[in-house]
Amino acid sequence: MIEIIPAIDILDGKCVRLSQGDYGQKKVYNEDPLEVAKMFEAHGIHRLHLVDLDGAKANRIINYKTLERIASRTSLLIDFGGGLKSDADLEIAFDNGAEMVTGGSIAVRNPEVFSRWIQTYGAKRIILGADCRDRKIAVSGWTEETGEALLPFIGKWRQQGIIKVICTDIEKDGMLAGPNIELYREIQDKDPETYLIASGGVSCIADVERLNEASIPGVIIGKAIYEGKITLKELVQFIEKED
Repeated sequence: MIEIIPAIDILDGKCVRLSQGDYGQKKVYNEDPLEVAKMFEAHGIHRLHLVDLDGAKANRIINYKTLERIASRTSLLIDFGGGLKSDADLEIAFDNGAEMVTGGSIAVRNPEVFSRWIQTYGAKRIILGADCRDRKIAVSGWTEETGEALLPFIGKWRQQGIIKVICTDIEKDGMLAGPNIELYREIQDKDPETYLIASGGVSCIADVERLNEASIPGVIIGKAIYEGKITLKELVQFIEKED
């Protein structure tokens, strides 16, 4: 069954969502991300995708205190991303309760460091962030596009030992227009052993069901929950049905 992973994006200490990664198109949903995390936990959610948007812009971890509050006051398994660029950033994330971390820009800009993280902490704790626009990798909080093609990028890091990959279709993200299932299926078909986590565009529970039917291992859901397009009750029913 597909793994359900709600997202909390943090900007200025608040729970927000952006549209297509545009910091100018932000909407605040809650002043306290901990309240949101506790709500997820109360509905049987076990995983959380926590993104430090301030850190993504600053190129260093910023919202580690929010990470620590959520990790210490819930039982959620947290994967943390945004601005992790150095060994010190990584240590801060793990010391403050992250179970896993996601690295995207670092895998492009400083592959030697990212490779060392994989070797040091193991592939279970290091997730590759493969954020793309028009099948090209984008970095630095999606503000900068590279010429690196998506599928070879994933393939290269799979050879380095990466198992889990979060692939965000930036053009879909925050638009509630449905996920790019064709793209995710192509990635999965190319390497069925990849633990692919789809991100971007999920708009209703039917989208989750379609991803599940396509045998995609995981899905990150953000704006659809916050806008009430998918209720937590629906997610609970989906999980119970599939179990």
